[in-house]
Amino acid sequence: KPVFYQAWIWGHNERGQLGQNIGGNPGSRSSPVQIPGNNWSGIEAQKAGTLALTNLGTLWAWGRNNQGQLGQNDLVDRSSPTQIPGTTWGGVYSGNYYATAATKTDGTLWTWGQGTYGQTGHNDQVSYSSPVQIPGTEWAHVECGETYMAGTKTTGELWMWGWGYNGQLGQNQGGSPGAARSSPVQVPGTTWGGANKSAWGYAAYFNIKTDGTLWAWGYNTNGELGQNNKTSYSSPIQIPGSTWSSLAGFRVGAMATKTDGTLWTWGKNNAGQLGQNNTTNYSSPVQIPGTTWSKVGGGDNAAYAIKTDGTLWLWGDNYYGSLGQGNTTYYSSPVQIPGTEWTYVNSYTASGNGQFTVALKQ
Repeated sequence: KPVFYQAWIWGHNERGQLGQNIGGNPGSRSSPVQIPGNNWSGIEAQKAGTLALTNLGTLWAWGRNNQGQLGQNDLVDRSSPTQIPGTTWGGVYSGNYYATAATKTDGTLWTWGQGTYGQTGHNDQVSYSSPVQIPGTEWAHVECGETYMAGTKTTGELWMWGWGYNGQLGQNQGGSPGAARSSPVQVPGTTWGGANKSAWGYAAYFNIKTDGTLWAWGYNTNGELGQNNKTSYSSPIQIPGSTWSSLAGFRVGAMATKTDGTLWTWGKNNAGQLGQNNTTNYSSPVQIPGTTWSKVGGGDNAAYAIKTDGTLWLWGDNYYGSLGQGNTTYYSSPVQIPGTEWTYVNSYTASGNGQFTVALKQ
């Protein structure tokens, strides 16, 4: 039986990314507003743009479109949901500055938008304003980093492409130009995790394997790889523990839940996004109080988490009201959004660059 969700959105609206048929900062909202309809099944935020999927297999986009990231075969911004052609879309993935990925129900993978770093995976550095297929099937999940993408398959394989200048492609190679890959390259192993098990950072990547172990690689200047050091790694390295459950990334750090319901964060903490009631950086995982955490979602400098009772909690950077508290106050400990039955949350939260939040509610 299909599950139907409401889509809610709040924060900055400079390019109409809140989908309220109004653009510019006067349209910003510091409390949640609903996107029309109740049959949404997925929603993603990127820099000043939004993409959402319905249970009918249709895919919709709105907001900024300077690199063709809305898939409309043009570069025109939209302040209301506009359909991308097709009715067999199965998943949508974003987070990258200006590039987007989506899967279809047949397991094919399609990307479009900015291709400057080869991050669309089409063996070139061309930007595309309409979806273009990446070869192969069995694609299950994609993470869109700032200059790269990472895709997992139903087989447990992990493939990465784009610019891996700090080793974030996991190929035991950093630097430029040798680390650039404009077509998918495989990271060794066949037990990599997909949805809720992978996360992107500015120049790092994180993944929970099927055995519950957590792995990271890439840039580590602020301790974002959770190794209790600031050494960068261009191949996967394990973060201690074997009961990790769900995962989300910040621009410079990450957060993850364990099977016991605990929540842990690490990395840069300039806006209080690690939820420790301070702004101290941590290079190893530190726990946020509570044992009923279930799902997590990250932004550049803000954190979002859902508990087992369906409540939604947010903290960190609150520029333009992206924490949904009716204000622009930063919080270094979790604060609640009213209501229950929240099921998913995601954000793009770089201060002054389209900072806003999207969420699904049953």
